[in-house]
Amino acid sequence: MTASRCLLGREVRDKLFDDVSALFHDLDNGMLPISVLFPYLPIPAHRRRDRARKKLAEIFANIINSRKLAGKSENDMLQCFIDSKYKDGRPTTESEITGLLIAALFAGQHTSSITSTWTGAYLLRHNEYLSAVLEEQKNLMKKHGNKVDQDILSEMDVLHRCIKEALRLHPPLIMLLRSSHSDFSVTTRDGKEYDIPKGHIVATSPAFANRLPHVFKDPERYDPDRFAAGREEDKAAGAFSYISFGGGRHGCLGEPFAYLQIKAIWSHLLRNFEFELISPFPETDWNAMVVGVKDKVMVRYKRRELSVN
Repeated sequence: MTASRCLLGREVRDKLFDDVSALFHDLDNGMLPISVLFPYLPIPAHRRRDRARKKLAEIFANIINSRKLAGKSENDMLQCFIDSKYKDGRPTTESEITGLLIAALFAGQHTSSITSTWTGAYLLRHNEYLSAVLEEQKNLMKKHGNKVDQDILSEMDVLHRCIKEALRLHPPLIMLLRSSHSDFSVTTRDGKEYDIPKGHIVATSPAFANRLPHVFKDPERYDPDRFAAGREEDKAAGAFSYISFGGGRHGCLGEPFAYLQIKAIWSHLLRNFEFELISPFPETDWNAMVVGVKDKVMVRYKRRELSVN
């Protein structure tokens, strides 16, 4: 819901959420491992995917035309795309806007929901960090009352580190691809040299890179304090020590939004509920295109209001 309101706009969130949600479900189910190699294979999942995209294109075309005819301008990503132009001055087409919105919602929905789940599972497994996060919430409530806005969310350093560590251990995207635009060579830590020809695809895996023992001490251990001032293991081997959001020119633009979403979710939950993890700690679903938890994560919860006393 937060992703749809911030990314897709008021019209979708207020009037078309159920319709768009169902269409995105068909799109999502049409993104299979085989789709990477054969995106136009004539299988039922791809047919449903293509029908859903066509309907989404119609919905967004109507919204765009409605805004233009009414002379309205909203404060959302859809409006940014409507107003955007290429370097040569050409306006972004409705088809391009639809594609960008679909990509944005996939990025803002899947990855954030998966990371929210892992964050909660780790907090409920590690009471010392759950206590630290609750104490941080109490301190912020003493300072600001029950108000939560972007500035207050940015003060949640402990929660930020807990999310970041869950994301280090379980990055939703386990393969990042880049196209080589020129010939270059790479020398490894042990002195081996590799030549990368122009036009080749270079792949790296955050799931592997985030567990390198020369970068992260005891890499299999959940330890959010590894990102605290004075340790900062995410900088131990340079700019690309931590690549859950990719890096370089094509690093994920949604990183600040992801932290904003997940902090908003968990600050609300922790202030209003007590939780207990009653299912086994979740396993990783390596069969999914966007890697999340396998099976269900079950919790017992009780409503409460967090006290600052």
